[in-house]
Amino acid sequence: MKADPAGVLTGSHYLDGDVACGEGAMAAGCRFVAGYPITPSTEVVERIARRFPTLGGTFIQMEDELASMAAVVGAAWTGTKTMTVTSGPGFSLMMENIGLAAMMETPCVVVNVQRGGPSTGLPTMVGQGDVMQARWGSHGDYEVIALCPQSPQEAFDLTIDAFNLAEIYRLPVMFLMDECVGHMTEKVVIPEADAIEVEPRRLTDKSPEEFGPYQINGGQIPEFARAGDGYRFHTTGLTHDERGYPVMNAECHDASVRRLVGKIRDNADSIVRFEEEGMDDAEVVVVSFGITARVARLAVEEARSRGIRVGFLRLVVIWPFPEKRIRELAGSVAAFVVPEINLGQIALEVERVAAGQAVTWPVNHAGGAVHDPDAITEIIVKAAS
Repeated sequence: MKADPAGVLTGSHYLDGDVACGEGAMAAGCRFVAGYPITPSTEVVERIARRFPTLGGTFIQMEDELASMAAVVGAAWTGTKTMTVTSGPGFSLMMENIGLAAMMETPCVVVNVQRGGPSTGLPTMVGQGDVMQARWGSHGDYEVIALCPQSPQEAFDLTIDAFNLAEIYRLPVMFLMDECVGHMTEKVVIPEADAIEVEPRRLTDKSPEEFGPYQINGGQIPEFARAGDGYRFHTTGLTHDERGYPVMNAECHDASVRRLVGKIRDNADSIVRFEEEGMDDAEVVVVSFGITARVARLAVEEARSRGIRVGFLRLVVIWPFPEKRIRELAGSVAAFVVPEINLGQIALEVERVAAGQAVTWPVNHAGGAVHDPDAITEIIVKAAS
């Protein structure tokens, strides 16, 4: 299925990351957005609210973030592609209904433009402290997909990818921008609509008599039926059987949760995305993401100019984590250097997966500004010595 050409922008534009994200959502076929204004994400929904009338979309400013996430989950069951947009405090409030979306296997996208936290923290300044919250924020066992752009161009491109992944795997997909990427303005090239690959909602071809909302037919991902199309079904956050009806026993719960987790873990090789540079002879590897990756690249170039054999790995998909690649590298390099705008979240993952085969050097910044590249270079030098 291709993007609907009606009203979708094309060509070269100078957009900030928030606006590019909104355009990406519309190009992906999103037609329902519910949210509550919060800095530094508001420009995403401002753009969508202004443009949706030309596309036949619906934007609702809800009373709070709990209601926003609930509205997105409900609207998705009509077959509509849905999204909500927030920042740290609102992301915290959404977690209960993100868990509901995971249990109900509801395809949707949750955009979090990260700022300094905790609490209200630094509303207008950068942070990357929500990485672990995106993975573990709701209770129980489940898996998520989370993408992290480093530029306005990627804010457009990866938003489309987020919607496509939500449709393929039937789950809420996290889109972790940060304030710097959200508010920086750069050239964004938007292809013609027929050049944008858009994953459709995978609707069942079974009759209402044959269909069960959580039947998997030997696979891991149930088929979908829209509410209002004549299908009788029940969906709930409770542990449920293939009909969607609650079943309160350990056996059903174990099978259900293992499938929720397995549909992502078993397909991790197809979901994980990263970029690499200079790995052929690397003794040290810098691992980073988002705006910090752009700063870290300057530090890597400086270290190389000093003769240090340093490679660079940028995480495009943060969750699922690229465990296989980190494990491979840990067997051949001496150290990982992990700059991030928090006090050590991805660094803990790198250290866990490296399992003592290589030393992990965090380069932490609590938020409010990006790193000084010299601070990263200094740690690269130490790690290489």
